[in-house]
Amino acid sequence: MLRRIESVLWCIYSITEHNALTCIMNIVVFYGSQTGTGEEFANRLSKDAQRYGMKGMAADPEEYDMCELSRLAEIDNSLAIFCMATYGEGDPTDNAQDFYDWLQESDGELNGVNYTVFALGNKTYEHYNAMGVYVDKRLEELGAKRVFDLGMGDDDGNLEEDFVTWREQFWPAMCEHFGVEASGEDSSIRQYELKEHNDINMNKVYTGEFGCLKSFETQKPPFDAKNPFLAPVIVNRKLNKAGNRHLMHLEVDITGSKIRYESGDHVAVYPTNDTAIVNKLGQILGVDLDTVISLNNLDEESNKKHPFPCPTTYRTALTHYLDIIHPPRTNVLYELAQYATDPKDQENMRKMASSAPEGKALYQSFVLEDNRNILAILEDLPSLRPPIDHLCELMPRLQARYYSIASSSKVHPNSIHICAVLVEYTTKTGRLTKGVATTWLKNKLVADNGHKSTVPMYIRKSQFRLPFKASNPVIMVGPGTGIAPFMGFIQERGWLKEQGKEVGETVLYFGCRHKNEDYLYQEDLEEAEKTGVITKLNVAFSRDQEQKVYVQHLLRTNKEDLWRQIHTDNAHIYICGDARNMARDVQTAFYEIAEELGGMTRTQATDYIKKLMTKGRYSQDVWS
Repeated sequence: MLRRIESVLWCIYSITEHNALTCIMNIVVFYGSQTGTGEEFANRLSKDAQRYGMKGMAADPEEYDMCELSRLAEIDNSLAIFCMATYGEGDPTDNAQDFYDWLQESDGELNGVNYTVFALGNKTYEHYNAMGVYVDKRLEELGAKRVFDLGMGDDDGNLEEDFVTWREQFWPAMCEHFGVEASGEDSSIRQYELKEHNDINMNKVYTGEFGCLKSFETQKPPFDAKNPFLAPVIVNRKLNKAGNRHLMHLEVDITGSKIRYESGDHVAVYPTNDTAIVNKLGQILGVDLDTVISLNNLDEESNKKHPFPCPTTYRTALTHYLDIIHPPRTNVLYELAQYATDPKDQENMRKMASSAPEGKALYQSFVLEDNRNILAILEDLPSLRPPIDHLCELMPRLQARYYSIASSSKVHPNSIHICAVLVEYTTKTGRLTKGVATTWLKNKLVADNGHKSTVPMYIRKSQFRLPFKASNPVIMVGPGTGIAPFMGFIQERGWLKEQGKEVGETVLYFGCRHKNEDYLYQEDLEEAEKTGVITKLNVAFSRDQEQKVYVQHLLRTNKEDLWRQIHTDNAHIYICGDARNMARDVQTAFYEIAEELGGMTRTQATDYIKKLMTKGRYSQDVWS
């Protein structure tokens, strides 16, 4: 059930009644978040408000009736902040989809509503910060008043630095705009208080569930982000024949779950942290990880009662709920600095949280470039030993990981296939860092000591779809694990042929390092070409010869066929894989083909490809 904006207003009214003679600013921070960063920034801004003698709260737009946004104008000195991430090809995040739809359809008046927007995106993507830019523009069109400039965060650069810089300019401007004086409060402000449960029925303790207690024991559809399905692993095999990397193919069983998916969709999985790292954290902080605790919000009016499901144990929180592997953001360092007994450590931690050039450089080198997670920081700063409950309060939530589904439900209605590469590397400090999700997936054996391994999962629908008319040609470009969705596409095109449908040309451009090492699904692809499901299989082996060959080179080699398929036969183009280099280079290759064979200028070629995107004939499923 949607909360009414009235619940936000009631919270604000209750504050102003007790401070009738005080000028208080009231802030609601709405967030659109897919990976948790937007929500994290919203929480930081709402917590910041307390330092300025204001009242703030973070709010998920999915949980509120945004039609009542105009009612914020009834409150003096109120402000709506929107931390809006962009997902996929310029799309809103799942939790901001309804808000986006409302903005598009609304003709309501937002006169008197003060707002500002911080956008989260990645410059390597075609539609950089599209959602944040749209929200900023649309709110103004509806009559709301922009009180501070749109902030643009770039995850391809340094998103944290972008946010800190914007935030440090934002707060003084707000104080001046609304005539509020900063309180000068610079010490840590706790949002939650610790309660230890010494005598509790363990049936009332969360053990990794995300929504209802015991939901993993009594699985009931529908399954979604708050109620994932525990899918048994039925296949887990290594894909590459040789080399020092580990590329894997997993299959999970969804029989009886009523889960439906289509080729091109994503499967979201909830990983857990490495047990060894969790144990080391407990050891270094000197705590019993099996202590049952609750962290309760000190603000009783807040709709967020706990930072993660409570009551639970420290072990469960650190294993299932908290992100302890990513380098901590600057606000975490700032909050923890007070616990460092060495004044130099304390000074450096606070310096890293500032927007001063020296502080930015120190954070960049010590935390980001050296890739120090919270355990590494505790190991390298022996004077820093914070209370574990404060650490748990500050750590962001461990997020679901999304994988392009490598199967078609027409062929595999009761299973979902995943293709992934193990992330593993040594940092500058000599520490071996392992990807949370891929390490966890690698260790998901089909049968582990007689027990079935399971993966908590749900489906995220995608716009990455085969053409409605099977007779349209498809051109698929997917090097490495970018092959994943195309395995589903190929299976589906084969199934359509078996049904007697007219199926257009199916062309694949795949790339890998060595033919005898990491040619993924080689037998399946060659069999599909042999049976005519794949019309033409083009494979670029980048390191089998002196001069590297990539998929974009093969596109140029086959330019005449490609131009005919695109310009004459209405082919649909699909790109999957790396956004930073591959997707950009592939797009440039298509520009060049349009220039040469279409007689276009670069501007015309760019417009031509953009029109294909608008028509849904040039789709990308990319990551950076």
